[in-house]
Amino acid sequence: MTKQISHKILGVDPGTNFLGYAIIETICDPPKVLALDTINLSKYKDHQTKLMHIHREITYLIEKFLPKQLAIEAPFYANNIQSMLKLGRAQGVAIAAAINMGLVIEEYSPKKIKQSITGNGNAAKEQVAEMLKHLVDMNGMVYAKLDATDALAVALCHYSQNSLLSKNVKKFSGWADFVKNNEKKIKN
Repeated sequence: MTKQISHKILGVDPGTNFLGYAIIETICDPPKVLALDTINLSKYKDHQTKLMHIHREITYLIEKFLPKQLAIEAPFYANNIQSMLKLGRAQGVAIAAAINMGLVIEEYSPKKIKQSITGNGNAAKEQVAEMLKHLVDMNGMVYAKLDATDALAVALCHYSQNSLLSKNVKKFSGWADFVKNNEKKIKN
């Protein structure tokens, strides 16, 4: 009997007030959610302290769960340049922590993530969160913060896009094709 290799992905939705994270294990289909939460950074007043905590917490998660890959949401265009720069720094620090721990890193645009989960690249965060309930067993984890469910969406997007992890997963032409071919996976 051959032993299955456990593949774990750390999904991150970077933020400067709340950073969402999720850990999935991909040896089963659908993947198993091991962790789903946010890091509360709003209590820290200066940006450097927030960045220090992002690095510390991401390093801790990697040491605890031993993922081999980081999937992270790429920065998006925003009207407020200062907010965009701070968000980019938060993302960069999370990536730096993952690089330091030897993880493979992949970035996904918000549109790509939403398309992967809902079939609609312009879906609202609430729609993404609701769809996740039907796609994966969250092990009873219910989390009100959309930052956490966004991180789970990033990890699942990476899982579905990564041919090494999902080599046995059939590709579909769209959401309707997926539903038609996977009725048993859809939870009511």
